Order: sequence, then structure tokens, then C-alpha cells
Amino acid sequence: MPPRQRIAVTLPAGFDFQDSIERVQWAEANGFEDGWLADSGPPDSLTMIAGLANHAPTLRLGIAVVPVYTRTPAVLAATANALGQLMPGRFVLGLGASSQTIMDQWHGVPLEKPLTRVKETTIMVRSMLAGEKSDFALSTLHSKGYRQPPLAVPVPIYLAALRPKMIEMAAEIGDGVIFNLWPKRALPKMIEHVHAGAMRAGKDPKEVEVVNRHMVLVTDDKQAALDAFRARMAPYYATPVYNDFLAWAGYEEVAATIAEGWAARDRDKTTGAISDDLANEIAVIGSADECRERIRWAGETGIHTHIIAPLSTEADDVRRTFEAFTPENFPR
Repeated sequence: MPPRQRIAVTLPAGFDFQDSIERVQWAEANGFEDGWLADSGPPDSLTMIAGLANHAPTLRLGIAVVPVYTRTPAVLAATANALGQLMPGRFVLGLGASSQTIMDQWHGVPLEKPLTRVKETTIMVRSMLAGEKSDFALSTLHSKGYRQPPLAVPVPIYLAALRPKMIEMAAEIGDGVIFNLWPKRALPKMIEHVHAGAMRAGKDPKEVEVVNRHMVLVTDDKQAALDAFRARMAPYYATPVYNDFLAWAGYEEVAATIAEGWAARDRDKTTGAISDDLANEIAVIGSADECRERIRWAGETGIHTHIIAPLSTEADDVRRTFEAFTPENFPR
């Protein structure tokens, strides 16, 4: 059966743990079904999921995503075992390669062979979660003799992907696929690659859940929101992973200009490369009706779970943006 449409709040809500507790409690009380955490800095997201579990006992909580370079497969499997016991059927482990900025600069870990590393990590973690004794000598990882008890309810593993090879591998090897920051024109062909990967594994393509974090702001000041998006997100597209993705999506000149501006430490050139039209292709900005229509289009095109990530941190903006997607306002 194809996955149904789901709406999620993004987490964490800030550095203060209490803010995230209040967000999941509000989400559950207002009909949301999911909360999905990013994992880039404090507070640690996998620890946070354990802390949030009992504050929202019906929400599915997922992580989008844990970088495969920062934790070993055995650590990931042991953590997933604990979270799977704590919230059976409500935890999704998302894995991905992350970016050069986070890996090389923050962690001092080279981002090498990302597709292979994600694939091999997934193979190993799934085996360990099943209670199998490890005996792996793979090209990027090895483990021998590790074993943990299997879970009564398996933890699904979803994989982050942007371009064709990674998308197809994610759909083939993973239980679901996670997208992020695509221009609108790229989504249909990304979904085509999900289907190709699923079919390679003998899966029904329609049954592979696709999760996406949407950058959203319900506002009557669209220009200010577009400017804020440019300032916040242009550095993402300067990293090689997202720069290459933007070029693949059909914006080669924009990607080149961003890379040049970033290398020259020219912020105006970097941010100015993203036009209003392109910002509107990536972000979901406008009235409540406009934003709902865009999310509805994404659902019709192939996204199943929509993580609503407000572009603003202002309380009124966050509340207004989330309220636009309660079941009452956005029937599913």
C-alpha cells in the first residue's frame, strides 16, 4: 500500500531542549503525526529523540539525517536498538553523507566515497539490528564479532539523497528516501530515480516513502522572506554536495557563480546568484493558501511526508506557518 500523506514539524526548535518539548506537545495536540530532527550541532538529535519520546507518545520521530561518518555502524545499531525499544514503531533512523563543511571542517573527517559509505553503513546496521553477528570486510568499513539482540519491531532505515546514483541506491537499499532543498523543476526526475532504484530491488516504487524537509514561511511580506532565504541558504549551495546538485538540477551558471563568490569571500555575489525566481523554486513562501498549494503539488508529484521547517525563528511566524498545516487547515 502506498504511504499516505503525513505532515511533520521540524526539530530541534532551538538550542533550549524545553522549546523542543513544547513543540512536540503542541504538534501532537494539533494533529501532526511526525517530528523530524536535523543532526548538525547541539543538542544531539539522537539523544533528543529519547528525551522527547514520552512528551509526545503518539508522534513518529525520525532523524534526517545522521551522518554516516560520525558514528560507527555498531554505535548506530546500538542507539537504534535503544530508541526502538523506547518507542516501538515510532522511530525512523535516517542516514546520509552530510556535506564537506560539516564533515571536513566541523568534524575533521574526510567525506570520502559517500555513496559507498552510506550503502555499506546501511547494510551493516540493518544486519546488526536483526541480531546477526557481524562479519564484514567491506571497502570502507569492517566489523567482526559484534552482536546485539534483535528488536521485536524493526527500526526502518531511510537514506538521504540528492542526485541520481545516490537516489537510486537509497530507494534500492533503504526503507525510504529523504530529500532536501530541491528546485521545483528537479523533483519529477528525482522521483523517477526513486522508482528506478526501487524496481531494481524488486519493490513496488509506489510503496517507497519519500520524506522531504520544506523551507516554509507563511507571510504577507514575500520579498523579505526571499531575501532571508537567500542569506540563509546560499552558503549551503556553496558546498560541493549542494553546488553539484544545483548544477545537475539545471542551474549550472547559478552554481558556478555561487562557487566563485564563496571562494572570493564575496557574500553579495554568493547570495545575489539566487534570483527571486530560483528562491521561489526552492522555498515555499507566501500566503497560507499559496504554501498549502505548493505542498499539495509536492505530494501529488511524489513526496509523502512533508517536514514543515519555518524559515523564521520569530514565534509568530513559526506559529502561523505550522498552523497553516494542521489537519483542520490542510486536510489529508
